[in-house]
Amino acid sequence: MTATPLTTPSAARSRMTVQSTFHTVLVLMGALVIIGTAAGASLLSQTTRVSDELLDRIQPARAEAYRLQAALVSQESGARGYAIAADGQFLTPYTQGKKDEEASASRLRSLIGDRKQLADDLRAIEDAAATWRRTNTEPLINGVTPGTPRAVDKAAAERGQTAFDHLRDLFAVQNTHLEQAREDGHANLAHVRAVRNWVLAGMAAVFLLTATVLAVLVRVLVTRPLSTLRASSRRVADGDFGHRIATEGPADIRAVAEDVEGMRRRIVTELDASRTQQERLAAQTAGLNAQAVELHRSNAELEQFAYVASHDLQEPLRKIASFCQLLDKRYGQHLDDRGKQYVGFAVDGAKRMQVLINDLLTFSRVGRLNDAHVPLALDQTLDKALVNLTAAVEESGARIERPEQLPEITGDPTLLTMLWQNLIGNAVKFRLPDRPPVITVTCGPDPDSGPGVWQLCVADNGIGIPGEFAEKVFVIFQRLHARDAYTGTGIGLALCKKIVDYHGGRIWIDTARSSGTRLCFTLPAPPAPAAENDTPTGTGKVLEGNPA
Repeated sequence: MTATPLTTPSAARSRMTVQSTFHTVLVLMGALVIIGTAAGASLLSQTTRVSDELLDRIQPARAEAYRLQAALVSQESGARGYAIAADGQFLTPYTQGKKDEEASASRLRSLIGDRKQLADDLRAIEDAAATWRRTNTEPLINGVTPGTPRAVDKAAAERGQTAFDHLRDLFAVQNTHLEQAREDGHANLAHVRAVRNWVLAGMAAVFLLTATVLAVLVRVLVTRPLSTLRASSRRVADGDFGHRIATEGPADIRAVAEDVEGMRRRIVTELDASRTQQERLAAQTAGLNAQAVELHRSNAELEQFAYVASHDLQEPLRKIASFCQLLDKRYGQHLDDRGKQYVGFAVDGAKRMQVLINDLLTFSRVGRLNDAHVPLALDQTLDKALVNLTAAVEESGARIERPEQLPEITGDPTLLTMLWQNLIGNAVKFRLPDRPPVITVTCGPDPDSGPGVWQLCVADNGIGIPGEFAEKVFVIFQRLHARDAYTGTGIGLALCKKIVDYHGGRIWIDTARSSGTRLCFTLPAPPAPAAENDTPTGTGKVLEGNPA
């Protein structure tokens, strides 16, 4: 049989949270408040009842007893005076005394309530007063002839005095009992007040003790564990990442400590990973530095190759072309048509090789030799390109539409002039034979990049570029037409792409255009944007050449 594990008090306390502990203490305080309030209310009610009993019943009863006794004394005096003087006026105190006696007895009876001793005293006085009036006072009054005074019957007077003395004795007993009731009421009131004060003092002591317990609980359950957690956290924050965060206190504070400990372990893990990554980055940096050295050496060799290509390689080509031309000039009459054709092929190959070498040098020097980033207006570079293309524009009769004003950017003026010259030159070169070329230059903000980037386009009405070749035309030495149809080496658009990339933009062919070719490229604007009223859009100036 498996034994059921017992829950120890420490384990039970460890499962309690600060909130549950305070809730328990507050519930106990609430119960004490309710019990104390009920006891206090009961004691206050009892105090009020005893005080009201003393003030509203005992004290008025004593006064009413004195009035009752005074009414009987008035009866005795009135009856004796009437018996001596035989004057009817002396009966007035007697008659009024009887009325006062009845009223006082009735009020006194209502005041003493169910107090048996006081009720017995009142009943004895009433019975004795009735007997006194029946046996002494009324026979005495009935025996007097109005207006005829007579001598006092001493024997009757003594009997009446004896009967009334008995009433006086009863008065004394009643007063004694009323005084005793008053003293008992005062004693009871003092006792109730003492008990009330003790209960209130006890409640205050309990509340003070509860406050002390709460302070100790806050110290033990909250302050001390939080101080320990804060000290450990500061130790970790100061760099001792190996210090373990101790978990102590109630469940919720231990949960916080465990979370902080988990965060510390994660920081240690991330720190170890960061150190490993730092070591890896240091190794990669060393490798990149080595690659940079190798790249610098390779660039130096490339510069040397460019120098050799521009001088040493072109000299043999010039000799081949020159001597082939001399061979054709001197021995041309001895050569047949096929021999002359071979000589022409050799000369043409040498010249095309020179053009390829020059274009390759130009392509390789983009961004290396021309590294001038200066503020410039695109109007100036476009003007220079059109000046360089004057002959081709006039020969083809091309019409060029351009904005009134192009924006200012930061870039290399030579490379941007070369960019315009290649784009407009291609538009002039790849024209339809039956119509003069119309070339449109537009400029506006790039809708894909947002403000700060200009989009410029060069559109023509020429032969166009099929969509499947939209990416191929930007590859160096890629041609879409035979050399006998259109001259060139196929490096123009590749050079344009390299220039645009060097300036931080992009270039593409608008494949949505149905006729002609529309080439677009983007260039970033300078940090200070142009004013809104200077934003170039649409076309403005129109340049026309004379058809050949």
